[in-house]
Formats: sequence, structure tokens, C-alpha cells
Amino acid sequence: MRRRTLGTLVLLGFMSLAGVVFTQVMWLKRAQQYEHEQVALQQQQQQQLDKQFNDRVTIALTEVTERILSITKDPSDLFDAVKQERPNYFAVTINDTIHPYLLEALLEQEFKRRNINDDFEYGIYDCFTDSIVYGNYVSLSDSVRTDSARHSQLLKLDKDGHYFGVYFPRRTSSLWTPGREGTINWIYPAVVSFIMFAFFAYSMWVILRQKRLGEMKNDFIGNMTHELKTPISTIALSSEVLSDPEIIKEPERLRNYARIIHTENERLRQQVERVLQLATLDNGGSDLHMEALDIHELLEDTRNSFTVLLQERFGTSSMNLQATDHFVKGDRIHVGNILFNLVDNAVKYSKDKPVVEISTRNEHGNLLITVSDKGIGMRKEDLRNIFERFFRIHTGNVHDVKGFGLGLHYVAEMVRAHGGKVHVESTYGQGSTFTLVFPAIRKPENQKPDEERD
Repeated sequence: MRRRTLGTLVLLGFMSLAGVVFTQVMWLKRAQQYEHEQVALQQQQQQQLDKQFNDRVTIALTEVTERILSITKDPSDLFDAVKQERPNYFAVTINDTIHPYLLEALLEQEFKRRNINDDFEYGIYDCFTDSIVYGNYVSLSDSVRTDSARHSQLLKLDKDGHYFGVYFPRRTSSLWTPGREGTINWIYPAVVSFIMFAFFAYSMWVILRQKRLGEMKNDFIGNMTHELKTPISTIALSSEVLSDPEIIKEPERLRNYARIIHTENERLRQQVERVLQLATLDNGGSDLHMEALDIHELLEDTRNSFTVLLQERFGTSSMNLQATDHFVKGDRIHVGNILFNLVDNAVKYSKDKPVVEISTRNEHGNLLITVSDKGIGMRKEDLRNIFERFFRIHTGNVHDVKGFGLGLHYVAEMVRAHGGKVHVESTYGQGSTFTLVFPAIRKPENQKPDEERD
């Protein structure tokens, strides 16, 4: 996928997500606005109903007061006797005390006449005890048994005159106050939007990663083709020279071409081995034949395999083997390949004269193997990807560094398969240090001493 096409895809994806989120936000705002309008309308309607109810109750209580004055033959006129103290509590001022049964009968009769069917409770203020004497619970609709109804604590007013109170327990408020609405409406779209963004971000990450891996794989294929063609061409050319019958008259030239064929064949074998290592990792790793391995012995063998190459480049190698417990449990072939890859990188990525330092030590029951070089080193951004498959560091002016970008990936995977760890420290322009950490084991009893093995 081209970079421009990928950029267009990302832009379209973001625009689509932004459009979906914008549409959801607009829809939710309109829905919330409609809900607020409905709430306001319902509140207005409820206020009107409450006002009508309160007016009917006030008129009914005023009529009850006039009938009480008529019964007691009180000539005085009580002006504005009915007061609404609470949304569901009314207090009525009278000139003298009244019998509860009479008051209940008058209230029930007047409420029914005014079509007030809500249950109510009433109480009469007692001046002698300075308290409200509870009257009774009256159910006009017969929906509740009065003897089983729960009695309320009627409100006592701050006044000394005679009065009685009427309380409507089923009416909680004269103003309908809605709860907190709209919060739950935002949860579902927010969760869906978050999932969409997370899926989109993950998809972009996968696409970019696959694009990067595809580019690295293409580089690997091109590099591998070139690396395989070079020794094949050299071997073919040397074979043609050796097929000339006259070559037998020149023994030195014959040996030279034979050496070239041998060298290029070894080079070709190593390159094929690298590809086979990749196939091994793709198949989940081959079965490891675990045995006790003497790391010092393997390090000596690895160092000896680079003797000729170091001599050709006027390089040096040194070993500082301080580990007393230098045995680990592992597969000889794979552990040998791990050490070979590290030393090979140390030589390849060194400048004119490679300097390779190999050391071992024990720490916390582990065997630490360190391979250091004085080569070109690595930048910090390269260290994050150094163990990825097909990844190769751009070497700038160094054009003779060959490889497929598989060595360190193979090292990391195989070290992990052996229960170990690999660390790298590097300074650009000064060199790199790779450290392998393996669990150390005791020296097997049937293992020959070092002097006998030598």
C-alpha cells in the first residue's frame, strides 16, 4: 500500500468517525432539548393541577370555617383564616376549640362536595398542652383502612390562637420537580464511540505495522536474492575456470580457485542457515534437545570460527571468562547459533579493525555472557526495534554490511525459549554490548575436566 493511499485511508477513517460522533452529539442534544421541553410542559401542567387542587381545598376549608362559626353561633368574621403552610399542609384559624368528630364530619362532607378525593389527616391545636392533638386518617376513596393507616406527625405552627391542620399525605409536593435526566443517555453513545475509536486506532496500528513489516520483508527478499546470487555467480565462474584442461598446469591458480569455491560455498551455507532459522521460528521453534552445555567451550569454538575473518580485517578478540558455574541447560545447536550471531554482528558492524570482547560472570544464580564491540553502535530509536524480524540498521556510509535482519530476532526468540533474557546497551559511534542471562546449573559429574578436554 502506497504512503499516499494509506494517508487518504486514515483521513477518511477519521472523517467518518468524526461524522458519526457529530451526528450522535447533535441527535442527543435535540433529544435532550425535546426532553427538557416535555419536562417543562409537564411541570406547567402539574403546577396548574396543583393550583386548582389548592384553590378547591382553600374554598372547602373556608366553607368549613363558616359552618363552624354558624354552629357555635359566633358572630365574628374570620378574615383569611385558611393558610397553606406547606405544599400538602393547610392550617385554619378558629376562635375556639372544636370537637374532632364534628370537624371530621364537616371536612369529609365539604371535600366530597368539592370533588376532593385525596386521603387526608387532621389535627386540632390544644392550647393547654401546646401541641397538636391528632384527629384521624380519613380515606375518602376507601382505598386504605383508617385503622391500619400510618399516622403522620402533624406540623405545629408558631402561633398561640386556636387552629386545626389538614394534611394530605399522598401529595408529596405542589410543584413537580423532575430528577436528573439525560445522564444515562450519554453513556451508551460514549461507550460505542470509545469502542469505535479503539477499534479504528488498533486497525491503523495493525495496518501500519503490516506495512512496515511488508517493506522490511521486501527488503529481506531483495537482499537475500542478492546475497544468494553473489556466491552462486562466483562458484559458477570458478567452475568454468576449473573446467579448462590447461588449469592443471598452474597448481597455484588451481588451489586459489578451489579456495574461492570453498569460501563461497561456506558463505552460501551460512546464508541458507539464516533462512532456515527463520523457518524454525515460523513453525513455533523446533524441538529443543536439552542437555548440559559448557558455555566456555562453546565460546572458544565460536571465537575460533572467526579467527580467519579477524585476521583478514586486522581485528582482535579477547575473552575474560570469570564465571565459576559456566554450565547451562540448552540445545547445543541453537545456543551455538545464538553466540555465533552475536559475535558475527560484533565483527560486521565494526569499523576498519574489529575489537570483540567476550566475558562471562555469575550473578544471582545466573550465568551472564557479554559480547562487546567498538563498532558503529546504535541510536536510541533503533534499540526499540533491534530484535524485530527483518529489521536492519541503516549503516550510513558503511555499505559492506550484509545480512537479512534475522540474526537478533532469532537470538531473542531462542534465548526466551531457553528461559533466559537478552539485554543490549549501545552508544552511537562507540559500540554495543549484548548481555545474555541464562539460569546456571551445576557441572555434571561425568563432565571431563577442562585440562583433559584440551
